[in-house]
Amino acid sequence: MKKITVYTDGASRGNPGKGGWGAVLEYRDENGKLYTKQMSQGYTNTTNNRMELLGVISALRCLNYPCMVDVYSDSKYVIDAFRLHWVDSWRKKGWKRGKNQQLKNPELWQQLYELSNIHQITWNWVKGHAGHPQNEVCDRLATCAADQGPWKEDEGYSGE
Repeated sequence: MKKITVYTDGASRGNPGKGGWGAVLEYRDENGKLYTKQMSQGYTNTTNNRMELLGVISALRCLNYPCMVDVYSDSKYVIDAFRLHWVDSWRKKGWKRGKNQQLKNPELWQQLYELSNIHQITWNWVKGHAGHPQNEVCDRLATCAADQGPWKEDEGYSGE
């Protein structure tokens, strides 16, 4: 299995507001050569948490076959959902937090859960705005996407 490192970040100008995500994917081949891919996307009306989720989802969708993946994000929302197994509980409850508690962004959690079962993922939290080089790149990608577009409609955002 190839080993890929993924860094992601999300941003929102207002919550809700214009938003964007950024991702950096890194792969080092058997000769030690580093390959890097940067990507981002802006949205017209979304939330920060949706952008954090879409950043990881979009990066994992780039992988054409199962990989060992180290995911780095400054979003405790995303990382803790997997490290603390909240996502397993939400799935068992039909993508709800509790009997009468709706889970926000269930369609994104469902997509990320499905992707997480394709790959062997290690979930890593990195402190945001603390000088981590790839996280800083992702932050710039996400904020530029939010500020400058081109923007897409976040079709899953219901305004809640």
